[in-house]
Amino acid sequence: MVLKASFLRGRGWFMLAAAVGLSLAVAKVSQAPAQGKKGDAAKKEPAESKFVPDILVDGRGAEQVGFINEKIEQAWKDNKLTPSDRCTDFEFIRRASLDIIGRIAKVHEIEQFLKDPPRERRSRLIERLLASEEYSANFANIWTVILMTRAGSSKMYQDQMRDWLDYQFKDKDADWSKIATELISATGETNKNGAVNYVLAHLGENAPGGTGDAGKYDMVPVTSRTTRIFLGLRTQCVQCHDHPFNGEWGQHHFWGINAFFRQVDTSGRPTIGKKKKGQLNQQYTVSDNTSFNSKGIVSYERRSGVLLYTDATFLTGKKMVLKKQDSTRRKELAKFIVNDPYFAKAYVNRTWAHFFGRGLTKDMIDDFGEHNVVVHPEILEKISDDWAKKYAHNPRDLIRWICNSRAYGLSSTATKDNDKQDDEVFFVRMLLKAMSPEQLFESLMVATQAKVGQSKEARVEIKEEWLNKLIANFGDDEGNEVTYSGTVIQALLLMNGQDINNAIMDQKDGTVAAVLKKRAFSQTAAKDAMKDLFLAALNRPPTPAEYAKILSPKTFTMPKAPSRDPATFWTGFYQDVFWAILNSNEFILNH
Repeated sequence: MVLKASFLRGRGWFMLAAAVGLSLAVAKVSQAPAQGKKGDAAKKEPAESKFVPDILVDGRGAEQVGFINEKIEQAWKDNKLTPSDRCTDFEFIRRASLDIIGRIAKVHEIEQFLKDPPRERRSRLIERLLASEEYSANFANIWTVILMTRAGSSKMYQDQMRDWLDYQFKDKDADWSKIATELISATGETNKNGAVNYVLAHLGENAPGGTGDAGKYDMVPVTSRTTRIFLGLRTQCVQCHDHPFNGEWGQHHFWGINAFFRQVDTSGRPTIGKKKKGQLNQQYTVSDNTSFNSKGIVSYERRSGVLLYTDATFLTGKKMVLKKQDSTRRKELAKFIVNDPYFAKAYVNRTWAHFFGRGLTKDMIDDFGEHNVVVHPEILEKISDDWAKKYAHNPRDLIRWICNSRAYGLSSTATKDNDKQDDEVFFVRMLLKAMSPEQLFESLMVATQAKVGQSKEARVEIKEEWLNKLIANFGDDEGNEVTYSGTVIQALLLMNGQDINNAIMDQKDGTVAAVLKKRAFSQTAAKDAMKDLFLAALNRPPTPAEYAKILSPKTFTMPKAPSRDPATFWTGFYQDVFWAILNSNEFILNH
């Protein structure tokens, strides 16, 4: 547990014991398996007989939600698994808020949620979150990371991509196939069309022999990332040799896709008057130059040293045919991709993994194939097909189906009947997910009501500063994000985050200040104050056990006057308790 220096200097060991007790209690409550009397499992009624589905306030997608529930429940029966209980409403609003808008819920949002009719409140919440501007901002950020990685390209170009995606996701009729088409085939200036930054970030090395037959760049990175992101197929494994385990994949598949990109051209110029760290920012233009690689042939070398050639050919063997004068190779590739069955499946599987912590495949979410079995093929087929053909690739509809499903509303608390790792593929309980750095930042701002984060300019500045500390040197040449420990991130953020320390100790503004203004200067009033602090940070009230542990006479002793007046004592008490809550496992986890 991380404790600020003033804690140990100012208030002594009795407060240290209380705060440690809180941290351990929170961790235990959030992760311990449910306990019952011996024999309870045998007497339990079948889980399906107890389940009463919520009422969907938006009727669109009732068929798909019902289908997901039917197939998941059938998998439970077939594998003799008992699902965890339905999660509490407090857990649900925190989970859905983090997943859909990228932050924990605010107290007034919780109050509004609880006023809704019980069988409709979760569905109503999902609709409110999807209608929020924070939804588009959150998914713009998520996809900027996927497309460009956090640290693999210039911050300026990431911002341009994020702004462009935000605008796309804002559209109530957003169409992922149109978004993907623009990303793959975009042209124009970076400061006018943020979509061009996807290709610009993954040009690769200069092509051999100048800008003639080979083109200007080798376009290797964008080749592998395009098939992986938009089709869920990792073609980078056959860049240098045929696939060692799958005879269907050969080098010609990789280089056939690569040929679609070989006419990409770029030009750049400095932006006048905008300096950062003494250097002029660069604005670039991306275009398709038909004089590059005019024959459309790309060479590649076999391991034996033999040099082979291929033209622009899709993975299915279909050849590129430019039927229109204004068409380009990249536009033709985009058509192949968005009309391929794997296109919808790739987005569905990745989105499912975002909400559940794992996809519908056994292992990796972006590597379809015999080596990575689809555990729930009927769900993937039906949902992908309906989403593409009946709902025009609208991301909101897919999210609506997933979040209204029974599995998404389960508790993360494991039981003795579903606590094995092998059970996770059946979505028999919600998996614990560590917050991303972006979710952590936004949630800390909400929890503390930090004054520094109230203006847009200040929020952007402090967010950049913190994220730079957390994500420096993340990522590899394939665009993979390095796995990080939530505990380390949290410690770095809080130990070095003077702004959060100031937010907690601010006696005029912020969450703790609001508690102090209620004059919660007694042990009796402390219960209400505890509820305020817990709701702000964990989106739930304290449990009776937590109340007892924090305010127990064994750990809680107020110094007698005149050593400290009540106001000073209670100010320090609430600051330290809130700090302990923010340092708990439960705060950093989405459960």
